Amino acid sequence: MSNAGFSSQNGAGGQAYVNGPSQSPFPMQQVSQGYSTPGQLGYHNPVPAKAPMPPGPGLYNAVPPVSSYQSGPGPHMPVRPQMGGPPPMPLGPMPPASQNSVPLPTASTNNYYPNAQNPSPSSWNYGVRPPMGVAGTPPPQPGNHVTSTSSSPSPVPNLPPSQGFSAGPPPGPTLTPDASRPPGPPLPPASLNSWAPPGSVPPLPMNAMTPQTYQPGRPAYGPPPTAGPPPAMRPTPPPTGPPLGTATPPPPMAPQHEGMRQTHAPTNSQAPNSFEAGDRTIPDPPSSQPGPGPAGRPMGLAYPSLPPGYQNMAQPPNAPPMHPTQPYSSGPAAYQQTSMGPAQLSPSMAAMSLQSQTPDALRVVNLLQERNLLPPTAIEAPTPCLPQDLQKVNCSPEVFRSTLTSIPQTQALLNKAKLPLGLLLHPFKDLSQLPVVTSSTIVRCRSCRTYINPFVSFLDQRRWKCNLCYRVNDVPEEFMYNPVSRCYGEPHKRPEVQNATIEFIAPSEYMLRPPQPAVYLFVLDVSHNAVQTGYIDVVCQSLLENLNSLPGDTRTKIGFITFDSTIHFYNLQEGLSQPQMLIVSDIEDIFLPTPDSLLVNFNECKELVQDLLKSLPQMFSKTMETQSALGPSLQAAFKLLSPTGGRVSVFQTQLPTLGVGALKSREDPNQRASAKDIPHLSPATDFYKKLALDCSGQQVAVDLFMLSSQYCDLASLGCISRYSAGSVHYYPSYHNQHNPAQTERFQKDLKRYLTRKIGFEAVMRIRCTKGLSIHTFHGNFFVRSTDLLSLPNVNPDAGFAVQMSIEENLVDMQVVSFQAALLYTSSKGERRIRVHTMCLPVVNSLSDIFAGADVQAITGLLASMAVDRSVTASLSDARDAMTNAVIDSLASYRTAVLTIQQPGLLSPTCLRLFPLYILALLKQIAFRTGTSTRLDDRVFAMCQLKYQPLAYLMLMIHPALYRVDDLTDEGALNVSDHTIPQPRVLQLSVEKLSREGAFLMDTGSVLYLWVGRNCNPQFLTQVLGVPSYAALPQNMTQLPELDTAESTRTRAFVGWLREQRPFYPTLHVIKDDSQLKANFMQSMVEDRTESALSYYEFLLHVQQQISK
Repeated sequence: MSNAGFSSQNGAGGQAYVNGPSQSPFPMQQVSQGYSTPGQLGYHNPVPAKAPMPPGPGLYNAVPPVSSYQSGPGPHMPVRPQMGGPPPMPLGPMPPASQNSVPLPTASTNNYYPNAQNPSPSSWNYGVRPPMGVAGTPPPQPGNHVTSTSSSPSPVPNLPPSQGFSAGPPPGPTLTPDASRPPGPPLPPASLNSWAPPGSVPPLPMNAMTPQTYQPGRPAYGPPPTAGPPPAMRPTPPPTGPPLGTATPPPPMAPQHEGMRQTHAPTNSQAPNSFEAGDRTIPDPPSSQPGPGPAGRPMGLAYPSLPPGYQNMAQPPNAPPMHPTQPYSSGPAAYQQTSMGPAQLSPSMAAMSLQSQTPDALRVVNLLQERNLLPPTAIEAPTPCLPQDLQKVNCSPEVFRSTLTSIPQTQALLNKAKLPLGLLLHPFKDLSQLPVVTSSTIVRCRSCRTYINPFVSFLDQRRWKCNLCYRVNDVPEEFMYNPVSRCYGEPHKRPEVQNATIEFIAPSEYMLRPPQPAVYLFVLDVSHNAVQTGYIDVVCQSLLENLNSLPGDTRTKIGFITFDSTIHFYNLQEGLSQPQMLIVSDIEDIFLPTPDSLLVNFNECKELVQDLLKSLPQMFSKTMETQSALGPSLQAAFKLLSPTGGRVSVFQTQLPTLGVGALKSREDPNQRASAKDIPHLSPATDFYKKLALDCSGQQVAVDLFMLSSQYCDLASLGCISRYSAGSVHYYPSYHNQHNPAQTERFQKDLKRYLTRKIGFEAVMRIRCTKGLSIHTFHGNFFVRSTDLLSLPNVNPDAGFAVQMSIEENLVDMQVVSFQAALLYTSSKGERRIRVHTMCLPVVNSLSDIFAGADVQAITGLLASMAVDRSVTASLSDARDAMTNAVIDSLASYRTAVLTIQQPGLLSPTCLRLFPLYILALLKQIAFRTGTSTRLDDRVFAMCQLKYQPLAYLMLMIHPALYRVDDLTDEGALNVSDHTIPQPRVLQLSVEKLSREGAFLMDTGSVLYLWVGRNCNPQFLTQVLGVPSYAALPQNMTQLPELDTAESTRTRAFVGWLREQRPFYPTLHVIKDDSQLKANFMQSMVEDRTESALSYYEFLLHVQQQISK
């Protein structure tokens, strides 16, 4: 594993950049070796990894014992030893392992300490801030797991890499998500003691944050309680004294804008770097920090004692003050406000407590007995437990989604639930309805710079309270007028306060330079290998067809570079009769031959561009040049686009062999099916990463199209896109004639890529309510400061994920809010800000936390974390950690939530699919072992897991299977006057297949139509257009358009599936003897393979680990 790795700014040796050509230095700090965070000091006891059991003869009709799990005949089951002692010895001799049995997993030898006698834990520590790392320690090379840190290192002992999955934030002084916090005393330090099982020690004070490192080798959970409910959690009573509402609001701060703010890290802060032994706690010191306003007050939009229509009602009893009590010189007199509208939080939240009745999400499911758990249709995101008026204006889960729709009051409570806390975003998604506001005044909080949103509270007509930092702000005069109703004096009815997703057209103060034009540069591999694939014809033809659809305006620029062993530029200056090729053969010192005429105005030179695209395929048709100088061509592209910024589209067909960035093959085809750890998942060189960081600083993004039949080292080449906020597109075994399905997919994808909307020179910041902290980001970007993501390009198909922790207790809050703000330049040259705001309730019981768990969002976040762990540690560590995530969460539910213990593997309804999704991840191309998998295929799957929005990601993880030979109009959808059948989603098991039927599997990027040998002849003739099964062609990739009801229904359903995603999935009709049948069968995740457990065996393994 390479020692060259990430620094705190998502790249070593780079500088932090501002939104423009000027650069501002930002010191870089290296992260110590390990998975995204330094290793934590562990407990002195052996902690072997929990690993899946080898497959045994368990069948679905097996009945587990009532009292405890007993293993049947077969290989010995791995056990979890007691803490502090040696692992127990098996009672009998181990049976000989057969060749077809699953190899026994071995515990990893990564340790917290150099002493090999202390193995380290293999688990995730959700949301825990680990000790500080050592500056100068060689950093790891994760996939694109970026941690936001300060530039101020703090001394701490050198720690070896952590075996455990850590979701904690990076080393460095703790910074809030927005560095514009008002000056004041520092926040109290967090407690780092470990929590104890219920009933063993008095409850911890609710204001002490207790990060938890849970480990696989801990003692058994113990026998279930015999009677009575679990110990109740007693929150600490609120502090006495004058309310925070009397604090003087901080003075106005200088205007700060996305991408224009400088953050200053504290210089003397040092995080605790060790856990306290035993049950000692580190209480929070009393804080005298003046707050900007009370937290967690009921929110409302009513204006008592103001214009007619606003009623003056009494404040709820015992409610804290709504606003500072000192008079405002320019505002109306003080008054009491009722909790109206969205303010009905205090009474309504108490009334809807999940403890009053068991919601459906908490209904107990015995996974070993209930087989058919998949819902018949797509799974909907859970709805947060909010008042109706708040939920009605909440952000769509398609754009903004949390792994927990009920936020725990404390970090200790979150640790006890053993569930990850994080957000998944799709910020630039294509939306059918998007309110756009043009205003010279964008109303934002003067303290934390939050944009006004539906979840703020208006104290009166002239003042509003921020829902993130609780500061009271004045309402600008312009905001008093509502452009929609054309009324004055109703700021609460403006679009900004009625829509959780909104877009502003930004005024001039949000620009450091004039908005850049749309600039497109195409870099094409024209070596012999590239010409043989035939891709150049497809690219040129697609460009000719879509040139006029490229997003842009009259300023749009375009340019072309081709390369083999030399670099070819094209002079397209206006006035030339034909394009002029300029060849630079000195690839060691790249220069631009005519800088002013290589990137030209598209509208002025359209005819020359079209002439070039028509002649380009023939220019190199007879070339015999086999070398590839990709690195120098990328350097040339960077030089060409640096003055303006823009998008580079690179098309590559082989391993780079010449100049800087040259690579050698690292894949051993004989090791593709190895059950051991997979090497070479990290880059072979840091050239592409460093160049990407340079590109990001000059607002240049690089998109990579890989079209190859051989190994291309995507782990190294992908860095050029990952750190410049680009995208990677991969077409293995591409050939125009030999692989028509890939050609069709490439054509459709390229059309979408060329014509979709695009944002230039973008930055994104995610803010959250005071007390919460965002610490780790996943996706393609560059972290410019602690919480500002630099996105030279942003596209509507890119997703992001963040991990969070709870830094301060949320005891006095009813709800918390999250806001993502994306500032970008549109292709028309407008500076725009797209804002998404989400509101979630705060709860104080484990049952409420579990009831609000979003199993798909949890799976998506764990997938990103597992990719990083695979690169920084090993694939086996990532697989163990994913398994542990299921074991620990279900164990926590069983011991801390269930009041009556029952036999079996018990899960709440909301998490019933969690083991299935994790097993599907273990069998996914990115993480599977024992099955022949090309290294580039595996790396690309990992890129997709980090980059794809959740909706597309879940199909990659757990495909959808439908029976389509008996489609009917019953329950069908009516979309644009077309009837779309809705067949039931089936389990991914061969037992659901029938030789008499036809089954469609949707894996996201590929659709497989498996036709049974005895399939209904009517389906063959009226849908597939063949007289018999034997007449079905081997490489059928299209459904014929037949004038039959069956054909219309099937094509309508397939077309509907395709329209739900941006890129085009290919269709393969397969028979029993088709080569692609193996791919189809490998997606049957519930079935056992030679190297992986079946779903039922996996459940037995999870139950055995929980029962210890």
